Amino acid sequence: MNHLQPIDYAVFLFYFLVVAGYGLWIYNRKKKANVDSKDYFLAEGSLTWWAIGASLIASNISAEQFIGMSGAGFKLGLAVASYEWMAAATLIIVAVFFMPVYLKNKIYTMPQFLSTRYNATVAMIMAVFWLLLYVVVNLTSILFLGALAISSISGLSLSLCMYCLAIFAVFITLGGMKVIGFTDVIQVFFLVLGGLVTTYLALNLVAEKFGTTGVMNGFHLMTSHASDHFLMILQRDNPSYLDLPGLTVLLGGMWIANFSYWGCNQYITQRALGADLPTARNGILFAAFLKLLMPVIVVLPGIAAFVLYQQGSFQTELLNADGVIAGDRAYPVLLNLLPAGLKGLSFAALTAAIVASLAGKTNSIATIFTLDIYKKVLNKNADEGKQVQIGKIVVVVAMLVAVFIAPHLGIDKGGLNYIQEYTGFVSPGIFAMFIMGFFWKKTTSNAALFATIGGFALSVLLKFLPGMVDLSSLASIGFSKANASGVFEIPFLDRMGIVFALCIAGMLVISAIDNRAGVKPHALEVDATLFKVSNSFLVGSLIIVGLLVALYAMFW
Repeated sequence: MNHLQPIDYAVFLFYFLVVAGYGLWIYNRKKKANVDSKDYFLAEGSLTWWAIGASLIASNISAEQFIGMSGAGFKLGLAVASYEWMAAATLIIVAVFFMPVYLKNKIYTMPQFLSTRYNATVAMIMAVFWLLLYVVVNLTSILFLGALAISSISGLSLSLCMYCLAIFAVFITLGGMKVIGFTDVIQVFFLVLGGLVTTYLALNLVAEKFGTTGVMNGFHLMTSHASDHFLMILQRDNPSYLDLPGLTVLLGGMWIANFSYWGCNQYITQRALGADLPTARNGILFAAFLKLLMPVIVVLPGIAAFVLYQQGSFQTELLNADGVIAGDRAYPVLLNLLPAGLKGLSFAALTAAIVASLAGKTNSIATIFTLDIYKKVLNKNADEGKQVQIGKIVVVVAMLVAVFIAPHLGIDKGGLNYIQEYTGFVSPGIFAMFIMGFFWKKTTSNAALFATIGGFALSVLLKFLPGMVDLSSLASIGFSKANASGVFEIPFLDRMGIVFALCIAGMLVISAIDNRAGVKPHALEVDATLFKVSNSFLVGSLIIVGLLVALYAMFW
């Protein structure tokens, strides 16, 4: 039944009033003081560790996780949880090695890092690129996929859902990063609570299907009736090997995807760039703990839907318009089975995830445009008030552009692997440029340009290579597999690893040539003392690593 009951609307209204009211209270408190650009865009010195951690997760988890990752859970099982669990390990490394470099060198935006480390040309190219990527791809797809998910659950029109999400997100974003950061704490509360309710229902449904009750019984029944869905490392004969190619999730492209996203992405790192180092690190560590929990919320419901489908449930509900089973329908189908009230709570959780992601993305767009383009090129004399004003205008304009483009995207709900693959066209080059800029002082701006442009070109080449060359010979070593059309192609995570290695090699050669020609790179201020951590951070990190080892050992 695709509509909400009055009590569901009441629960959702309560959520809306709590978030909006708290955001307004934070905004009014902040208004009493003169707000400069760094306070507006970065909430400099204002966010606590728990607000930073919650904001990282709220900005990361959106419709593509709730819908797409549950769909991937339906299709290939727990292996897709590697995106979440490997992110936890990545966050620890980012906290230890990336954040101190950013904060020591007073880096507030990713283009600023590129300008400081390389030159203004590299920075401007990437600033424009990131703006186009964030507005045309990320912001638009979050808005469209989010509206599509909410529409399928509530029965409301797609356009209405899109407009409401956009207005709600703009309302939060106009308050600046401090409002976003602290309201994200509430968003995460609803996200986790509502997500756990849905998982509880799904596991109970599995138990009841087999004549018993209880979530633990449901979980054990899932592991016995869908044992192939509880393998973290897929073998080459697995139909989903192209999505998650075996050990690559531990040794290859998964790391590149995660480092590019969590360490070199304005949308994410912005949450911690306004804090001192201990606060930033503790916030990132908190986010890593929350990451361990995410597969329970976004993957297990998909596996439960698969087991229920095997047992005869959802035979028509999971069909798409072409009559084909669509795993991305699993989460909305489960939500529509929730009783009144709980459905409103889960609906609020999904909305919280989408709105938080929209607000975070829009704030990053405004930050990059204002600090890296407007202030440096269009109006170098702009005062603090003018920069904040421009930032607010950009927030509204970016969302209007997304609302206009979204209906014409031509994408459907399915999306997790699609999003990951096409983001992977640029991730290897970006990560290579950042990691070499951090830790090899001889890296030159020409090498950075090669990684930026060459990395993208190489990714495109490898994507279309199967149409030009027979890659079946690579199958024996796991670097190719036949797709649905029988054409052997390279798994996209492996493509990312190959392109990253080529970018690093190219940067080494180009930098060596430049160095011999007398080019002197602009090295950052980095020393070993930056990477020392507190005892409490070390203990927390070891706990997370221990849990990850146990999880992978259990479900290998």
